[in-house]
Amino acid sequence: MSQPLSGISVLDLGQIYQGGYTGLLLSYLGADVVKVEPPWGENVRTRSDDGKPPQLQYLNATKRGITLDLKSSAGTQALTDLVAECDVLIENFATGKMAELGLGYDTLSEVNPELVYAHGSGYGDSGPYAEYPAMDLTVQAMSGVIHTTGYPDQKPVKAGPAICDFVGAVHLTLGVVSALFRRERTGEGDYVEVGMYDCMYPTLASPVSAWVAGKDTPPRTGNRHSGLSIAPYNVYEADDGYVAIICVSERHWTGLAGLMDRPDLIDAEGYDSKAARAERLEEIDALVDSWLDGRTKDAVVDALLDAGVPCAPVQTVEEIVDDPHLRERGMVNDLRNQGEGRAEIPVPGMPIKFAAVDDPEVTQAPLLGEHTEEVLAEIAGYGPEELQRLRGSADGE
Repeated sequence: MSQPLSGISVLDLGQIYQGGYTGLLLSYLGADVVKVEPPWGENVRTRSDDGKPPQLQYLNATKRGITLDLKSSAGTQALTDLVAECDVLIENFATGKMAELGLGYDTLSEVNPELVYAHGSGYGDSGPYAEYPAMDLTVQAMSGVIHTTGYPDQKPVKAGPAICDFVGAVHLTLGVVSALFRRERTGEGDYVEVGMYDCMYPTLASPVSAWVAGKDTPPRTGNRHSGLSIAPYNVYEADDGYVAIICVSERHWTGLAGLMDRPDLIDAEGYDSKAARAERLEEIDALVDSWLDGRTKDAVVDALLDAGVPCAPVQTVEEIVDDPHLRERGMVNDLRNQGEGRAEIPVPGMPIKFAAVDDPEVTQAPLLGEHTEEVLAEIAGYGPEELQRLRGSADGE
């Protein structure tokens, strides 16, 4: 059986992370994704002197790559010719930028009424913030992510991963697939837009719920529960690292109390319900800390898992890229590094699995403009004269 999006062609004008990951997911779903860059390369290429940074290779595997100067008439015409034959265009330029270039949805939908045009941005196309410049850091700040991350007696900090970019990309991908599904029934294309800021609000379920409930909780709770309503719920120090432990049910607490050799606490007043234990955060954390003293993180995790208690070691980046679970599920794929640094790039695989379809093959990210002539000839029907005219435009002739 073919991949779900087999036969779908995508023009990926995405840049940095939000756009890059949207295109990557669509390629893994089976679409033929063509990454479109300016002749000098997209923004993320500037993160290394050779223009081949790991980030670009990480998020642009399994795509073909072309270069077009969209500020030139030849480049604009070439993209328009490609749009006429393609199913999807994705971009995450500043809101209104494509329209300024004469390549907005209103224009391109006339060229191809069945086009699904997907626009990712920081704040969406409407609202007071629509024209604000946006990157993952600024959206983390605006959305409350930074305010709720860190410890109450310290300044707020950003989340380590670029969560706004990637949450936004997943929502944009869902929008594209939904629009394609609708097109199957109606024959009509659509304009899909996703603002990262909108996507982050649902992630504040615990802090907002604590506010709704009128709880006098600090905005930042470190590694404890955002609403301070579960204990234990923390990251605890072992002799050689850290372990995350959480008890969300009575059986979890029973298992942990037994391991700590404190069966007396299982049914004791003040410990016999989740709500009661949440009132004893400091005391319960101290009990867990004392139990971990002298133990390694692997020994702690093994014991907790045997007792049915939710837990996990805090893994380092080095441990994650060699993680046996991720590798067995095809989520880490070692490809040759085209740039400087280690010999291989651990490129992410497809997290969505289908029973009837094998995981997609993960191939190298394209070099800058590697498939320009191939794609224009194959999709837009360009012959030698059109290709030469485009080359001349790129050379400034």
